[in-house]
Amino acid sequence: MGKITSMLGLLLTHPTEFRTLVQFYLFHEQKRDITAQQEHPTSGWDRSTMRRCWDFLDMTSRSFSAVIKELDGDLARTICIYYLVLRGLDTIEDDMTIPDEIKQPLLRSFHDKTVTPGWTFTESGPNEKDRQLLVEYSAVVGEVNLLAPEYKEIILNICAKMEVGMADYAHKAATAGLVYLETVAEYDLYCHYVAGLVGEGLTRIWSASGKEAPWLCEELELANSMGLLLQKTNIIRDFREDVEEQRFFWPKEIWAKYGFEEMKDLYEKGDVEHATWIQSGMILDALRHACDALDYLRLLKTQTVFVFCAVPVCMAMATLSLCFMNPEMFQRNIKIRKAEAAKLIMQATNTREVALIFRDYARKIHDKAKPQDPNFLRVSVMCCKIEQWYEQNYPSFVIMGENGITYDPSDKRTAVAKIEEKRAMQNNPTNSSRSEPEMFPWELATYVVSAFVLVLGLSVGVVYTILKVYGDE
Repeated sequence: MGKITSMLGLLLTHPTEFRTLVQFYLFHEQKRDITAQQEHPTSGWDRSTMRRCWDFLDMTSRSFSAVIKELDGDLARTICIYYLVLRGLDTIEDDMTIPDEIKQPLLRSFHDKTVTPGWTFTESGPNEKDRQLLVEYSAVVGEVNLLAPEYKEIILNICAKMEVGMADYAHKAATAGLVYLETVAEYDLYCHYVAGLVGEGLTRIWSASGKEAPWLCEELELANSMGLLLQKTNIIRDFREDVEEQRFFWPKEIWAKYGFEEMKDLYEKGDVEHATWIQSGMILDALRHACDALDYLRLLKTQTVFVFCAVPVCMAMATLSLCFMNPEMFQRNIKIRKAEAAKLIMQATNTREVALIFRDYARKIHDKAKPQDPNFLRVSVMCCKIEQWYEQNYPSFVIMGENGITYDPSDKRTAVAKIEEKRAMQNNPTNSSRSEPEMFPWELATYVVSAFVLVLGLSVGVVYTILKVYGDE
């Protein structure tokens, strides 16, 4: 009933969004039903432990859950387990109620705990939102041990790398009193440990599955950028919640300006203008990973893998656009609207459409940029780089239609393109448009001569037959 009321309210207040959601519910088909009988061998739905893992996936990540379930074959189950392992590790690292002397050995041995049958953890704080995952972690352990060896090795390897970085940062915050990340370089390293490594693991799994090129696992820099774009977007969006829970991820190099001594000063001092300048600096830092994310997407060939990667980064761009120069972000956790998310899910089906989404949100960010902001020029340049990426790979003046390629006559690049086409035709002697006029008269002459000889032969044969038969009379 509540959903119907919400939709009716949306119809009255935002009719365009109502139409988008109706289109999504009616036409966006679920590509895979993991509960179906024929899917049990790969989805594991026939096992109670795996069904519980699917439940935990729904509880811990609404945004990732849908796209994970649509991955081909056993990739869906593998990525589900991979996500839950890292979510369990992240839950321990984020829990500020766990003393450092308990947290340190727990974090540094988490990859071993993940393959220890029956292991669970019940000492998370009562308000930790994902504590139940650790309380029933034995279900995840059981499923990890059922994974194909190549997948299990990758997951444990990434977990081992990630836990070291998390433990180091948690220990420094607990013992050295350094609760802040000082520099952007330190911020990048932290994001690499908690998200860049996730991208590395995913890329290695794509290659190991055979659904993507074997060399894709070598593109770790692009994979790291994908992870950093998503992580930094979440860190920016969750500013108020993190600060209130004593989690400080914004680097001091960016926010410790204009008289701000603590991160809470950004919303307590009432200096909205300078706070939004710092906000734009954080978003500028996140945007530098956008073109790498597009480059990564261009390398993918499996549709479900592409959608899995494309949808989150499109939503990240939408979130950055929403947060940019938006003082409300300092007051509460803001999110893109459901209709906008549904539109992105329906649109993010190929690299060209994703690049178009990136370009449109870059334009929105640039439109909101203020000249008095010290980051104005750098934000403009970064938005221009995204626009340039789109134009270089998918020129907007080239129109793909049913009758082939045409050009936008209002775009000045059209004249240049036509000159280049004409020059290419002149320089290529085997071009079909030149060879057909030269060859056609010879072909026609051959056909005419052949026909003449045939007719002449038939005529001679007929005359000879008549003379032979009637000649004596």
